[in-house]
Amino acid sequence: MLKKTQIVLCLGSSCFARGNQEIISLVKKYIEKKNISDRIEFKSDHCFGYCTEGPNMIIGDKLFHNISESNLNQTLDDALSDFL
Repeated sequence: MLKKTQIVLCLGSSCFARGNQEIISLVKKYIEKKNISDRIEFKSDHCFGYCTEGPNMIIGDKLFHNISESNLNQTLDDALSDFL
């Protein structure tokens, strides 16, 4: 069985207030558009502890800060290139 790469989005109150609700939808669309749902596990979790640097996301074993609509696709492309 193929191990899935995890994308974990912080849903702590600070990250959520900074736009993670929209990021959730955009990550789902990215996964669908790239046709990689069989290789990705997308979930959310509570606070990662880097509230002032949020929104935060973990992809594989790397933590990313200041995720936004404008940098999301590039962040995912760069981070997932090693996994896909």
